[in-house]
Amino acid sequence: MPIAQQGSVNTTSLIVPDLYVQIVAPQNLVLNGVPTNIVGVVGTASWGPVNEPAIVSTMADYAQQFGAIIPRKYDMGTQVATAVQQGAQNFRCVRVTDGTDTAAFAVVPGSNASFTALYTGSLGNRVTLTLGAGSQLNSWKLSVLLPGFEPEVYDGLTGDGAVFWSGLAEAVNNGQGPQRGRSQLVVASTGGTTASPAAFSLSLGSSSAGADGATQVGSVQLVGVDAPVRSGMYALRGQGCGLGMLADCDDPTTWTTQGGFGLQEGIYMVLTTPAGDTIPNAVTTVAGTGLNTYAAKLMFGDWLWWSDAANNTIRLVSPQGFAAGRLANLSPEQSSLNKQIYGVIGSQRAGTPGSGQSTTYSSADLGALLSAGIDVICNPQPGGSYWGVRGGINTSSNAAANGDNYTRLTNYIAETLAAGMGLYVGQVINNTLFQNIRSTQLSFLNNMYGQGLLGSTDGSLPFSVICDTTNNPASRTGLGYVQSDAQVQYQAINERFIVNVEGGQTVQVSRQTLPTGQVN
Repeated sequence: MPIAQQGSVNTTSLIVPDLYVQIVAPQNLVLNGVPTNIVGVVGTASWGPVNEPAIVSTMADYAQQFGAIIPRKYDMGTQVATAVQQGAQNFRCVRVTDGTDTAAFAVVPGSNASFTALYTGSLGNRVTLTLGAGSQLNSWKLSVLLPGFEPEVYDGLTGDGAVFWSGLAEAVNNGQGPQRGRSQLVVASTGGTTASPAAFSLSLGSSSAGADGATQVGSVQLVGVDAPVRSGMYALRGQGCGLGMLADCDDPTTWTTQGGFGLQEGIYMVLTTPAGDTIPNAVTTVAGTGLNTYAAKLMFGDWLWWSDAANNTIRLVSPQGFAAGRLANLSPEQSSLNKQIYGVIGSQRAGTPGSGQSTTYSSADLGALLSAGIDVICNPQPGGSYWGVRGGINTSSNAAANGDNYTRLTNYIAETLAAGMGLYVGQVINNTLFQNIRSTQLSFLNNMYGQGLLGSTDGSLPFSVICDTTNNPASRTGLGYVQSDAQVQYQAINERFIVNVEGGQTVQVSRQTLPTGQVN
């Protein structure tokens, strides 16, 4: 009684009398949408891997992997923090340096043994190492401590001379078992020492201090290179990001590069003009760079005043994190237009509370910015006196594709199809294949319709899928081609709400009585 997967046995050439059981895989492939809330952030930090994307969910996660927020330009943590305040909770963070970053280093007194921070950066200078008596007789205990991190204790170290130092390095670098793994803070080296162990307490940067390598970081490092070993922005390839930003990167020469990367990866890149920018300069700069793509959202350089609780100060920060975080906390069919932004206490143009400055954007100002494809965070909004995104637009000059919703919904649908439809490649081309392909896409689009991501003003289905002989003639299928054509109508965003009111003592009010007796 053989059991086989359907398609693995030629059922037209069986000879032996027997029962043949074939396991038939589900014929209707079901697509589950890809995440749209992943935010890719590139910037500097005081700890962590360089040019390697790391998963971060909260600010506590960020501190464990990259250290605290640093009040300086290009700081990655600042943008993550402002995005977290908008509800974002799924990040891919890439740390960059200028190449001068070093790891904190310390030599054990009276020996050649040494400890080096696991990562480069100034945070390593705060690591302390203490060797003292162990919990067992004639043993030693090494404690590795860093404020805000779990203490690392290596107990039961025994031996003398080279044997001891070799055992210590083995414990630190490879762990002592399931309960005490390898160090997440330091790397130990024996240095060939044969000295007898003696108690010590030292700071990791006592011999050579760690450095962040952030002083000379600029747009070149943030953009990076798309080489076999990727760096900067290009390290975000294949990470599934729906949104991306290069922290505080206000260099216009990078805008089209970022836009091109966004098109390739399906990432909505959030850009910014320089702090203190003027509207005429911003409009002229955009026109000069040729930035015109739905894959980029350009924020005007009216940078925002933000309370940095980690450093107990009020700082002027880029609007990128606020905009990206708000979008990450919205379903893809939504627009950032008129959505409240949290954590803002002022802007360069509006000033801070108590400053006596209260400048708002006129209709002419907003018209100039939005016409050039530049969005802005300001107060008030159409919905009231609160900080929010005023345009909800990208940089495309195509009126049918210049909304946040177009970019995010298009990327969502495309990425979902790319992630799931590949299972049909390699299957036999016949009517069943056509039906399965169409059914899969219709099922996915119908799920979107049911959840409100798609809709129409008249209640009709806003999508259709064709996959049959009408678009797959024998001349094409004979060469191995199969084509599926889908049309999807997005829901428009109410950007210009017109309310007509006729009032006066001579107005004649007309009413329509419905069959149910209701007045319309």
